Amino acid sequence: MKATQLLHNLGQSIWLDNITRDLLDTGTLKRYIDELSVTGLTSNPTIFERAIKNSPSYDVPIRQKLASGKSDEELFFDLALEDITRAADLFQPIHDRTNTVDGWVSLEVSPLLAYDAESTLRAAEGLFARANRTNLFIKIPGTKEGLPAIEESIFSGVPVNVTLLFSREQYLAAAGAFLRGIERRLEAGLNPNVGSVASVFVSRWDGAVEGKVPDTLHNQLGIAVAKRTYKAARNLLSSPRCQRVYNLGARPQRLLWASTGTKDPLASDILYVKALAAPFTVNTMPEGTLKALAKYRQLGSILPADGGNCEEVLAQFAKAGVDLDELAVRLQEEGAESFAKSWKELMAVIASKSAVLKKAS
Repeated sequence: MKATQLLHNLGQSIWLDNITRDLLDTGTLKRYIDELSVTGLTSNPTIFERAIKNSPSYDVPIRQKLASGKSDEELFFDLALEDITRAADLFQPIHDRTNTVDGWVSLEVSPLLAYDAESTLRAAEGLFARANRTNLFIKIPGTKEGLPAIEESIFSGVPVNVTLLFSREQYLAAAGAFLRGIERRLEAGLNPNVGSVASVFVSRWDGAVEGKVPDTLHNQLGIAVAKRTYKAARNLLSSPRCQRVYNLGARPQRLLWASTGTKDPLASDILYVKALAAPFTVNTMPEGTLKALAKYRQLGSILPADGGNCEEVLAQFAKAGVDLDELAVRLQEEGAESFAKSWKELMAVIASKSAVLKKAS
């Protein structure tokens, strides 16, 4: 049995961290669903930038939309929503079968809004309404400024994938925003079943300390932070506050492992996948990692609910001079900057393609 099926049987959802029109047109995404146990999909500006830049599949729709006089951003969201809604329709049977737990796709608001809560909320509501799909998550960064937008989006009934979380503390802040939105819905007499996942980025921790810590700690920081966060999530899920809203009809916010592709060429190609196998969580993985996982026939141990030896490992990093709190803040800031950079590059790609196609028409 493929390790993808083993992971699915364990109770962890496998989502693909990629979308292109070619994946849809060739039937590849459908094949991943049928053969590799993929039950959801995530996207981000970098993914769309590469897709539109490297494929001619978008040329015809761009040419058709040029006459509308839309801005580059408006044109992009037209293209993105076409891809995302097609993917959402492929996952809809899974969404129905799992009673809304699984079968989600994710689309991000403009990263340029990461520190503007009011504009983020308006963008989230607008994209969700335009897509008109019940299984669409709107990705909102879990920055300090993003937390009010997360709470308000949940309160307004918009499902949210909280992105750019790096630490236990950032996760708990995002989970608090989700819970406040749900509690406000209950107080207002509204249905509290609004979906959400909290995306914790893993591999970037190890990249940040590469060459700065002893070799004995190589590739251990991201997993240790994830284990610490998992312990906090398990404790929160069983807390009286959460039990109360679940009893009134709310769904738990699931923990999602993001940035799980192995960056170190000398490490296992499923390093983070094996280490973070846990029920009632999601692992969104790059296409290469998904294919690598499918070649294996075993997984290993399940992530311990108590975090295992994570605190001992983290103490060793602290002893080596790593300020975990400071690094978590920096990683989130760098992540927001990276997505903003990709967004600008994406807009430049669309502008460039539009100019070429307009000239050729």
